[in-house]
Amino acid sequence: MYVIDRNVAVIKPKQLFLEWLNKLPENDVQLALDNLRADCTVLLIPEFEEPEEAVSYIDDMYEQIFEAELGSWCTDQAMWPRERNLKVFWEWFDVEIHTMVVDTLDEDVPPTPHDVH
Repeated sequence: MYVIDRNVAVIKPKQLFLEWLNKLPENDVQLALDNLRADCTVLLIPEFEEPEEAVSYIDDMYEQIFEAELGSWCTDQAMWPRERNLKVFWEWFDVEIHTMVVDTLDEDVPPTPHDVH
C-alpha cells in the first residue's frame, strides 16, 4: 500500500437533489436521502495543502460535476433544472474533501472504456 499524490472529493446529494429526483416521471421508486448519500460519486482531485484550495477547485469545475450527477439519473436534459449555477450546486450537494488517499494495489489503475463529462 502506498499514499498517492491526490485528494478525494465525495459528492453527496442533498435534499433538493432528492426532491428533483423523486419528481422525475420515469422514477417509480421514492428514494430516501440516506440511501442516496450511502453510495456517492468520488473524485480524485489534485493534492492541496489547504481545504479551501480543494473547495475552490470544485467551484471551478462545478458545472461538469453537476451535469454528471444529473446525467447519471436522467439523460433527458430537458428534465434537468434550468438554473445550475454555483450557488445552486452548493444548495444541491455537500462535498467532503479527504486528503489521505491510499492505493492498496501495486499495479496501475486501468483506463475505463467511457468518459464522464
